This record gives sequence, C-alpha cells and structure tokens, in this order.
Amino acid sequence: MTDERAHAFTDDALGAHDAVALAALVRSGEVNPRELVAAAAARAERIDGALLPVAHASYERPRISREGVAGPLWGVPTFLKDNVDLRGLPTAMGSEAFRARPARRNARFTDQFLATGLAVLGKTRLPEFGLNASTEFATAQPVRNPWKPSHSAGASSGGSAALVAAGVVPIAHANDGGGSIRIPAACCGLVGLKPTRGRLVTNAQGGKLPIDLVTDGVVTRSVRDTAAFFAAAERHRRNPKLPPLGLVEGPGGRRLRIGLVVDSPIAKTDEPTRRVVEETAARLEAMGHRVEPTTLPFGEEFSRDFLSYWGYIAWVIAVTGRLVLDPSFRSGRLDGLTTGLRRRFQTEFPRTPGVLRRLRRAEAVYAGIFRHHDAILSPVLAHTAPPIGHLSPNVAFDELVDRLLRYVAFTPVNNVTGGPGIALPTGAAPSGLPIGVHLSAAHGQERLLLELAFALEADRPWRRIQD
Repeated sequence: MTDERAHAFTDDALGAHDAVALAALVRSGEVNPRELVAAAAARAERIDGALLPVAHASYERPRISREGVAGPLWGVPTFLKDNVDLRGLPTAMGSEAFRARPARRNARFTDQFLATGLAVLGKTRLPEFGLNASTEFATAQPVRNPWKPSHSAGASSGGSAALVAAGVVPIAHANDGGGSIRIPAACCGLVGLKPTRGRLVTNAQGGKLPIDLVTDGVVTRSVRDTAAFFAAAERHRRNPKLPPLGLVEGPGGRRLRIGLVVDSPIAKTDEPTRRVVEETAARLEAMGHRVEPTTLPFGEEFSRDFLSYWGYIAWVIAVTGRLVLDPSFRSGRLDGLTTGLRRRFQTEFPRTPGVLRRLRRAEAVYAGIFRHHDAILSPVLAHTAPPIGHLSPNVAFDELVDRLLRYVAFTPVNNVTGGPGIALPTGAAPSGLPIGVHLSAAHGQERLLLELAFALEADRPWRRIQD
C-alpha cells in the first residue's frame, strides 16, 4: 500500500498539540495567539493546494470575540463552516447558484462559538447547501481526504474535517443535518459529537424548518477538545430544558447496557467497518459494559420519509433563494443533486403531511430505545470513505440517491429525533482509511457519550496521521 497521506504537521508553535493544550500554553505565556494564528495560516496555505478545504481565508484579520478573552479556548485558531454567517465574510453555502456577499452580522451561533475564545481564520468548504455526503461539486474541485487524497473527506463539514485531520487547526466548526458532523469525522479519523437538539443555540437555517434537523458542533482530534468546546459554549448559553453538561474530563464509573447494531435495515455494512464495530464492542465489554445485539425500529419507510424531507429542503431553497439568499440566485444553476431532490419532492408532494407526521413521531420511538439500553453502538457509515467521484453531484440522480442511501444508513435517525450521537475513530480499513463507530444516547445524555469516548480513547489512543 502506497502512503498517500497529506498533512501539515511540523515543528512550529502549533506542534501536534490539541486545542486544550494550546490554550494552556497561551494562558501560561509560553506562546501567544498571534504565533498560533501565523502557524495555522502557514499550514493552511501549505495544504490547500492538495486538499482544497478553505472557502474564504481571513488570515490577516482573524475574528476574535471580546467575550472570548475569558473563554477557556482563548487564542486557539479555528475555522467556521461556510453555511454560518460571520460578519465581513460571504456565506456561499457551497453553491454556484448565487453570488455571496459579505454578511452584515454574525449568526447567533457564531457569537456562541467565538465566546469560547477561539480565533476564526476563515471559512471551510461544504457541498451545495450541505445536501451531499461528500464535499464535491458540479464544476469546482472537491475537498480531499488527508489520509488518502484520492478519496472523499465526507460531508457536509468536509472542509473542516480535512483541516483538522491534516493538522492545520486542532478544532473546527461543523454542523449536522443528516450526519454532517459525524460523517466527515468518520472519514477523516476525528471525534465528532452531534449534540441533542437545543443544546447549543438554534441554527439559523434549521430553526426555520418544520422539523429542525440541524445542530452545530465541532470536529476535533481529541475527546477532551470536544468536551472543552461544549463546556465553554454552555458558559455562554445553557438550555434550561436539558441537563447541564459541564466539563467532562474522563471516563465514567457506571457499567452500561449497550445495544449493538451492525447492519442497517437498508444497507449491509462492509467487512472492514463490521470488524471495527465488533472490535469496539469487545473493548467495551472488556471494560465491564454489557453489549448485546439489538435492532433499531427505523426501517425503509423512515429512509423514504427522510429522503422526501431532504427533497422538501431542496425545494424550499429553489423557490425562495432569490428572496432569502441573494437576488442573483438562479435555480437553473443548482447542481444535479439539489435539482433532483427538488423534482422528486414535487412528484411526491401529496405524501408531505404523512411524512411530517411520521418523522415527528420518531422522537418518541427513539426515546423508547433507551428504556432498555443506555447507549447504542453502530457504524457511522455502511462502508469506508468512497473514492472521489462516487458521490459526485454529476452522477445520474437515481444512481446517486441509491449510493447515498447505501452509505448514510445510520446517522439521520439522530437528526430527525434530536438525539445525541458521537463518531469516534476506533479503527481503520486495510487501505489506511479511518473507520468511525457511532454511539447514540437518550436526549440530554452527551455526558454519557463523552465518558464512553474518553474510555475508548484512553484504552487505545486514536491513530495519528503524522506517524
């Protein structure tokens, strides 16, 4: 096997540190934020030609919040995904259908993100409106996977994941409407927690939908960075309807009952992924947890309904783009996936009331799972990251949808129901591509997921791309 890995790790101010370590160095005075920003900018410029993760750069004018001076991640460089407004930079949503103009103000989530102390150096690329599971485009070059650049970095937070995995920054913004934190985390060997709906401030796009699928978060290389981010974000704003999270600092002491799901009702898991999930189950059992096979009560009808709802989102974008996005918006410039989803929704429009009714009921069904289990272990994806082109928006629509359904067969449940889920990089395929496992829990139980993640990381630290 030829080693194709592409990364930017070097002996500079960033080193191989995670965000927590860098913030500690800043507080001690050993490094200052300017040094970290300069190192991250140099790394980004070094890797951008190979991986193409950056949508808009602002290296000379990083965005740092006054509130963030007191934040626990003060001075650590990062990037925002290009579907969240950051004042002064455009929000292009990965689309060629309109001309993005600089945002006049920050999104509410951007203010929460900056309050943690992070310094934003720019924005990362995503597929058009985040609808695809690979960061590929109709005409532009794709974002590539640092572990194997001939393969997908996942999506829709593919640009963020590529930057973190390649060592440009230790942490980057991601958001998730069908798996878009967890999918690129799995593809790029990272930690990606999709929180409970409402844990962070409401996403500007998701909050306008009949069923809010979208939650914000981060992708990181260490569990403690993910835990530190959510604790810092909670200091800015805590949802009183959810249990407080606080700072999770290590494994928990409880012995848990964990359900094991290997195959989806709509897709059989490939052999490398199955092996990693089963090995992770064995490790959890060795820690004293009880792991038992189970099935999830979400089958083909759920997948059809989710696809219909995805089509509804594409239809809304197409019919409101000129008003909501920019007067330059032209639906004829949308890529093949967005256009196909829109047309599919138009033909299925009479199903919409039933689709919404069934998807809303799914939350109660999901909650019922955790009357019998504390957590569910499954794959993140049904197979390893595909080669570039496999999920291109230029693939014939029916074939592309079939490929997406057979790939993204586990993550959408958490978006529809609002439950938390975390992707962890516990293994790899013979090709060297990372493989992630997925842990889900009841609403508000991010602490349980982080404690399990800490235990797995301590038992066998994640692979490092620079080794």
